[in-house]
Amino acid sequence: MTDRDSHGGQGFVVGIDLGTTHTAMACARRDDEKARPEVVAISQLVAAGTLDARTLLPSFLYFAAEAEGALALPWDAERRLAVGEFARARGADAPLRTVASAKSWLCHPGVDRRGAILPQGAPEDIEKISPVEVSWRYLEHLSEAWDARLAREGHAPAPLGQQEVVITVPASFDAGARELTAEAAMAAGLENVTLLEEPQAALYAWIDAMGDGWRKELRVGDVILVIDIGGGTTDFSAIAAVENEGALELVRVAVGDHILLGGDNMDLALAHVVRQKVMQAGGADLDRWQMGALTHACRGAKERLLSDAQLEAVPIVLAARGSKLVGGGVRSELTREEVTRVLVEGFFPVVPASARPVVRARGALTQLGLPYASDAAVTKHLAAVLGRQAGALARVGLPHDESV
Repeated sequence: MTDRDSHGGQGFVVGIDLGTTHTAMACARRDDEKARPEVVAISQLVAAGTLDARTLLPSFLYFAAEAEGALALPWDAERRLAVGEFARARGADAPLRTVASAKSWLCHPGVDRRGAILPQGAPEDIEKISPVEVSWRYLEHLSEAWDARLAREGHAPAPLGQQEVVITVPASFDAGARELTAEAAMAAGLENVTLLEEPQAALYAWIDAMGDGWRKELRVGDVILVIDIGGGTTDFSAIAAVENEGALELVRVAVGDHILLGGDNMDLALAHVVRQKVMQAGGADLDRWQMGALTHACRGAKERLLSDAQLEAVPIVLAARGSKLVGGGVRSELTREEVTRVLVEGFFPVVPASARPVVRARGALTQLGLPYASDAAVTKHLAAVLGRQAGALARVGLPHDESV
């Protein structure tokens, strides 16, 4: 890292992937065209009283109960909330004190996105906050961790707020969601912010990895389909290779609808699988608190099963809540077969090009308040986008085939 700040002519370009389930940050020196981006390790609480720097900051916010005391950070010994790994871990035990999927709430036009609505169902000792403030808290944590890292490594101050910052957003974000993201960044002290669409960022990364070779991979008339399946949304963008004054250029010709369909839906679907197993084994149906905790637990179990080929099952244990539920905790498991079946058959089935998403009434996958896609099949949504955009190439003067 350089010792001179942005006003000294060097500084950094900082990229922030403000994701639904994880946030990441990378930087490069602005004055060095050959500099490679460096992933920034983000200091965060990973357990009570334990700080660690990790490349991913889980996009979760946790409000501590009075008995827990302060959730101290090196830059704030009295803080009463946590962002990151510890907050995510607490979600399984205290879901009503934990905010998840703030990015999905930020783009929900059916609620007051500046209103104090999160966490949903929070106990009375929590002062609820808005989706905008949650996003601000994530960005504030990144800023504080950045500044603390520079100080720890002995560099001259170069506050994140003074750097050139690029924040990624879904291509299908509406103008309101983009404005609110910029508002959250401003509240966090970030003064020079550019919003970059996530599929476009993915394309830039591919071009960077290919070097000059990307021009040999594409011909005029070729179309690149970027599919971005994230924690909260699925984005489809079609980008065409066109000729402009003898040079090959890339032009976006189509973007899909805003679809709340991603990892959150998968976690909730897995939670309903476990819920059915509990009920079939003679257990009582789960209440809202237990379903929230179960969804958090299934997220963790899914990640373990998909990252460790040796695991065949992960136990699911939910603590009892309240004196009348003594001995009433939930015990079950999530298996690799269940995860594979639910994710592949439910979210990525093989469908014909004529398939279209089925519109259903709000049901299980929308019960937590967010307007999730009623049909979970990503492949059907893709077929619908391709069908609607069959003539997109004509709009940029390229030969095209109206068929899908």
